[in-house]
Amino acid sequence: MYIEELKFSLWADFIERDYLDNEFKELIKSKTINGATSNPAIFKNAILNSSAYKDQLSELSELSAKQKYEAVAIFDIKKAANILKPLYDSGDDGYVSIEVDPFLCDDAEGTISEGKRLFAEIGRENVMIKIPATDAGYIAMKELSGCGIAVNATLIFKKSQAISCAKAFEAGAKINGEAVDTVISVFVSRIDRALDVKLKQKGVDVALSGIYNSADIYNEVQKLSVPKCRTLFASTGVKDDSLPPHYYIEKLLAYNSVNTAPIDTINAYVKNGKKNKALPISDEIIRAHFKKIKNGGIDMDKVLDKQIDDGLVDFKDAFKDILENL
Repeated sequence: MYIEELKFSLWADFIERDYLDNEFKELIKSKTINGATSNPAIFKNAILNSSAYKDQLSELSELSAKQKYEAVAIFDIKKAANILKPLYDSGDDGYVSIEVDPFLCDDAEGTISEGKRLFAEIGRENVMIKIPATDAGYIAMKELSGCGIAVNATLIFKKSQAISCAKAFEAGAKINGEAVDTVISVFVSRIDRALDVKLKQKGVDVALSGIYNSADIYNEVQKLSVPKCRTLFASTGVKDDSLPPHYYIEKLLAYNSVNTAPIDTINAYVKNGKKNKALPISDEIIRAHFKKIKNGGIDMDKVLDKQIDDGLVDFKDAFKDILENL
């Protein structure tokens, strides 16, 4: 744990082969991070922009584009899992996440099959299979967690999504006979990027909507009390130069939670961030903020639905780019 008394974990939202052999190990040794996450966009940047993959790819010329992608991704995930295994063995998280093909987001059986296959091929118990929070995804979350596979539910913007994830994990635990570690990944900064220009024009405080939406979901997850299930705050890098780079880590520091962030964001937080608990935020404060948004003529449900749709498109586009370049 980065902060033991809060049971607060800090995970690196980054995977790249040279990094795993160097800075990643240093961040673990210094007890800065105790887990890692990946997604198609992260692997796209790594595979297409790093020379570390050229030798392996040159040996995979007979494979399909997706097989090439999986070969290099699985290699990296195995490497990360091996490095993190001592943490996992000591009960200090030690997980690394890999996401299923985003084009399977509406295919429950396809997601289940690929999730089980990836978990088996990686062959490391400290791997989380990452599944988007869609109707098909909830079915897959129940099945995989019911098989004893740790799951990272991703692309969550709405409280209803989080509740569906939690129910899926609860049902999975009944099938398995015991709960496995699961996280509900709530996306934060994308909401502020979508809203803040309009809110500023309407005199509503900016850089808070993502915080309050995430705090509302965190409150709900805590109330549901599903065993071994935590809120994970994702999309916590800052794009607005007026905010400190560690803003979304500091403002969402909470008991029994995880924050996964880019390396620069983590380093900024370690150097300058406050370690005081920031959540929970009261329901009254949260409701008051969203009432201002509603009074400003903005339909928050539509904003969040668009973010879910856009997020899926972004992951699909990144995955498509990888395959086309391979």
